[in-house]
Amino acid sequence: MQPTIVVRGEAIREVPPELAVFAVTVTARGRDKDAVLAHLTERAAVLRAELDGYGEAIERRETTAVQVFPEFKKAGDRPVAWTGSTGTTVTVADFTALGEMLPRLAGLEQASLSGPWWQMRPGSTAGAEVRRAAIADALDRAREYAAAVGSRVDRLVEISDELAGGGGFHPMMARAAMATDEALQLDPQVQTVQASVIVRVTITDPDLSA
Repeated sequence: MQPTIVVRGEAIREVPPELAVFAVTVTARGRDKDAVLAHLTERAAVLRAELDGYGEAIERRETTAVQVFPEFKKAGDRPVAWTGSTGTTVTVADFTALGEMLPRLAGLEQASLSGPWWQMRPGSTAGAEVRRAAIADALDRAREYAAAVGSRVDRLVEISDELAGGGGFHPMMARAAMATDEALQLDPQVQTVQASVIVRVTITDPDLSA
């Protein structure tokens, strides 16, 4: 059988994030359930109007949770108050607009905000580039091993994807007390993109005379 070399190649790159995700929640609280629902509906409508104003700067927005629940002093008593909330997750690619958006939304009545969490796009070209680099690394190693025994790489047999990863979520809290007419200066967090592959190649007959 022709001699075979199996090697592992890997590559790691640090790249700028492509997306930012944040969550904004509006709440209402009071003794009367109907009044709480009315206030929650009004505040949710104001939030939607604010988000509508940013147009194409927002790539996606999704309602994540709506809650309305009673509060009790003792089990079995009548509710002493009602609390309602609705949450929205927003995805933005325009980071300049994001800096304007965060303090403005945080300044809305009874609004809380968290994020942004920096991400790469699904299927980002950065992933393809790092995978190619991992394959090149594996082939370089295979050539080094082959040369060490007086041989050379002859034929590629197999490439398997051992591990591929993209940037995770990196939270950074936005301060809710920011003035609404001031843009928030953001420093997007660098994302680590990595790939690991297994490459199997055949080599020419080694020269072991030395």
